[in-house]
Amino acid sequence: MHDDTATRADLAPDAPLARPFPGASPYDEYVHAHVLNTLQNPLTKSADEMCFLVTTQVMELWFTLIVHEWRTAQEAFAMDDLTAALGALRRSSRAMETLCASWRPLSALTPAQFEGFRSALGKASGVQSAMYRHLEFLIGLKSEALLRAHRGKPSVHESLCRAYLQPSLYDEVLRYLHRHGLPVPRAVCERDVTAPYAAHPGVVEAWRHIYTGPQHHPLVALGESLTDIAEGFTRWRTAHVMAVRRILGTKAGSAGSSGLAWLETRAREPVFPELWEVRGVL
Repeated sequence: MHDDTATRADLAPDAPLARPFPGASPYDEYVHAHVLNTLQNPLTKSADEMCFLVTTQVMELWFTLIVHEWRTAQEAFAMDDLTAALGALRRSSRAMETLCASWRPLSALTPAQFEGFRSALGKASGVQSAMYRHLEFLIGLKSEALLRAHRGKPSVHESLCRAYLQPSLYDEVLRYLHRHGLPVPRAVCERDVTAPYAAHPGVVEAWRHIYTGPQHHPLVALGESLTDIAEGFTRWRTAHVMAVRRILGTKAGSAGSSGLAWLETRAREPVFPELWEVRGVL
């Protein structure tokens, strides 16, 4: 016989969930789910547009979390707190794994399904995301042209401007290593942080010094955490390329870009290049 004791207990007059909340539930007041659940406003009758809206909004939330963790790591490196920095980097890696998996619902759309609501996008494109641009700037992929694109929204532009003008996450890492006696050249630490980062043989040597030392050293864990981030970021960009290739092929992008060709070029941009180069000299 089915035991419904638990069900009867849940429905008892004095059960916590049986009492009316005086307003919104404590959960809703904290998470603001009622706000999140009102942000999906499909503009077409396509059954697939909701998938696009929810998935891209979820990606924006993951961008926000990753940016938060990288800022936390930056601040920790500046204060010489390697333990706190490593904690933030590891949390960001886990978030990035889930971010990459977020492409799965969209990459399952057929070209016809996407065309069913593409007109609703107009000139909108995910490459216009300000939070994703913030993530790129933090990882060291700076672009004044892409910064200018956000001038129309002063608060967004101001936040991006700060990220553009400040050292990237990798800049802070290299400054930390230099302060702690690793052979990172002073010129690298004093470089123009708004310029694209270029690999330096002195930084390769610093990582070689770290990786040929004791393998349990925290700096080896730092190198591996940064490599996880670089790999995860590249995987996300590659997943974006594959999704666009499946859905749009070589059609022009929604924002007037060349679409696939532009994304493929961006996906090839190196992240933390010396961490990959050092593996060839160990």
